[in-house]
Parts: sequence; structure tokens; C-alpha cells
Amino acid sequence: MTEGSIIIIDDKTDMLALLKRLLTRELSCTIDTLTDPRGVDSILASKDVDLVISDVKMPGKDGITLLKEIKAKDRDIPVIILTGFGTIEMAVEALKYGAYDFITKPVNNERLVHTVRQAIQYRRIIKEKKLLEEKFRLTTLQRELIGESEAMQALMETIKTVAATDETVLITGETGTGKELVARTIHRLSNRSKGPFITVNCPAIPETILESELFGYRKGAFTSASTDKKGLFEAANEGTIFLDEIGDIPHSVQTKLLRVLQEKEVKPLGDTENIMVDVRVIASTNQNLEERIANGQFREDLYYRLNVIHIHMPNLEERREDIPLLARYFLKEFSLQYDREIKGFTEKALEYLKNRHWKGNVRELQNVIKRAVIFSKSSQIDVEELEKPGSLTPCPETIMDELLKLDYRTAREKLLREFTESYISHIMKKTKGNISQAAALAGVERQSLQHLLKKYNIDISKFR
Repeated sequence: MTEGSIIIIDDKTDMLALLKRLLTRELSCTIDTLTDPRGVDSILASKDVDLVISDVKMPGKDGITLLKEIKAKDRDIPVIILTGFGTIEMAVEALKYGAYDFITKPVNNERLVHTVRQAIQYRRIIKEKKLLEEKFRLTTLQRELIGESEAMQALMETIKTVAATDETVLITGETGTGKELVARTIHRLSNRSKGPFITVNCPAIPETILESELFGYRKGAFTSASTDKKGLFEAANEGTIFLDEIGDIPHSVQTKLLRVLQEKEVKPLGDTENIMVDVRVIASTNQNLEERIANGQFREDLYYRLNVIHIHMPNLEERREDIPLLARYFLKEFSLQYDREIKGFTEKALEYLKNRHWKGNVRELQNVIKRAVIFSKSSQIDVEELEKPGSLTPCPETIMDELLKLDYRTAREKLLREFTESYISHIMKKTKGNISQAAALAGVERQSLQHLLKKYNIDISKFR
């Protein structure tokens, strides 16, 4: 069995012959020898090479330059540098650019054989690690993105391809289709997976502070800036920033975001210096950005910078065959979360789920299953537990008479406030102050419910 494939480069043919004879005698390996370093590229392109051994001083190209070029093509190939004119400075330079080892001539045969054997073993370990990482990627995709439909299989293949790059990605699709999940999966499968993943919910941040949140500020930049604050782009350095619902950001921020994408740098408010950032940008929208461009609401140049790679999320109508899989997954998840012993769905319940119109897509399906799990009284979910709660009764005449005394905007705000306060108080009472259960019952995110509780100053302790 061959231990590895080696390229040896030296301008002296007698040295090449000596090294080849030594290594073929001590190791089971295939060896290509070159007197001209310019021939390395064609060998690397034609076969899988496990090790390169190169002299430093050669006509045409020195060993350090060759080392840099090899590492630029494949950083995992170990390179051993040989020289008859070794200095500490040269050794430091070689190791700085990624040399596996630096050996001076005349070569100590025992040391060289030992180093070569270790380098080939290192290369083998790296290859095995990459295979395991690829298996992990496949497992992660199958775990995170549930679905056997043609649309989902195509999406998974796209994500695998995109994750291997560092390009900007624009994810489009209806609300609730899983755009953030796809962004997170791309990050997990990428070389940036050990770095941070920062989500920015663009519509949730007031326009007045969005710029300072994204790019940071310096002390004294405005009245309340009592200390320096790092922006979200800086916080995402060496990782990924996910700009959710990018279509809603104001023009002033669009201009500065364009500069970040072009120059890879941010300028905090109140600072005169730019800060370099190493961030992958993934953006999402449920809007038609081309229409917004035509209406003057979105910059065309920013759109093209964001839309380097485009992923469109299929809605649930386009992947109905995945609904039973998703429903069972959510049932298992929420049964564990709420400590409920629910075995599955009745046949009628599954048919209902498959045929129902899902305006809110996967998120709506998830909320319906969560609500059913929380309030189910049996070991199987039936249709009745999946249907929406009854519609609200009409507004009583006495209340309408009062509202008609007000202008439209004031009446609407008053009715909305009273309804929201009453509705939230009702579900908080029903769930005994449990925010997660109340959010599931309302069909909203936990964070959204917390925002409403704070906005309307509702004290949940009185419901517990």
C-alpha cells in the first residue's frame, strides 16, 4: 500500500537522485522529481499530492516563493524546505509562511525520513478530518432542514455549495419559510462556523438608532453616548452577520452598508478612522426588491452587492409532501419541551394539515402544533385541536357609539390598545403567566409577546 505521493524539487540532479533513493527505500511512496519549480503546478493539478520537499536556492524561483504559491492553492499540503545555506532568519521566514519543517544540508537521513513520515501522516489526518466534516455537513443539513420534497433537496444542495464560499447571500421568500434557519445553516457549515453569528432584525430597530447599532459609535458622538460602543458588524468579525428584512432599512443606512460591502470597513459615529471588518453578509427579505428599486425605495447598486448568490425559499404550498414530516418533528420537539406524552396525529389530523392553507408557512405550522401540544387532552392530536380559535364577536354598539365620537386614527389606536391589553391579559391568565405557552397560544414569537407586555405595562406576576 502506498504511503503517499511526494514531489521533490532541487536544481541539482544528484541531490534529487539521492533523496528519491533514500525515501523509496525507507517508505512506500510515489515520487516525482523536478529540477525546475515551474513544473509543480501541472503535477498538483493532475494528482493528489501529500508532500512537497523543496530546496531554497533555485534558478527562476526560490523555495520560499514556491512555498507561498503552494499554500495559496492548498494550505493543507505540507512543505519541507531544504537548504545548504540555512540561517535562523530564513527558517523563521519559511515557518511563517507555513512550512512543515526546515532542514539544513547535508541532510541527516534518519531525521528526514522521520519528518517525511510525520508530514504524510499529518496530511492523512487532515484528509480524514475533511471527510468527517463533509459527513457532519450532510448530517447537519438533514437535521436542520426537514423535508424530502424536490424543492427541499434542491435547497440543501444549494446550501452545501454556498457554504463552501465566502460570498454575500440574499435569501428571499415569504414570511415563515425559514430564511433565518437557512442563514444559520450556511454559517454552521462554513469556514466561519467558529466565529459569531449575529442576527439583525432590521424592522425592529428604530431608524434613528439603526446606524449606530450596525456601525457603533464613539463617546460623545451624540448626547447620550457616554461610552464607546462596538457596532454589530464589529461584533460579527470573523463570523457572519444576518440582516433580516433588509428591504426595510432607510436610504442613509443603505449608503453606508454599500460602503461596508465594497471596502470591508466601517466607520463608527463620531470616529475619523475606518475599522477593517472580516464579515460574511447574509441578507433576507420577503419583499420584491426590484419593485422597491423601481419605486426609488432601495438602492440598485446595493441590491447587486447583496445578490451575489440568491437563494429563494419555497413556501409550504410548494412542498406539501413535507408537512407530515414537519408536523411529527414539531410534535416530538414540543412534547419534550412541555413534558407531554403525545404519540402522534390521527389520520384526519394529518389530512387536515396537508390540505390547509398555510399563509404563515412553516412558522404558522410550528405554532399550530405547539398550541395543540400545550392544550391537548389525549395521546393523539385530532383535527379539533388544530383548528384556529373562534373568531372575535362583533364590536358592541355601545363601544362603537363611543368610537364614532373620535377621529379615525384616535379611534383605531384606542380600540387597538384596549383589544391588545384585554387579549394579552386573557391569554396570560389562561396560561397562568407562562410567556412561552401564551406566545404559542397567540401564535406569535416569545420576543414579540415580551415587547407587547412591556409596551402596555402588563404585570405578569398577577397571573401566576
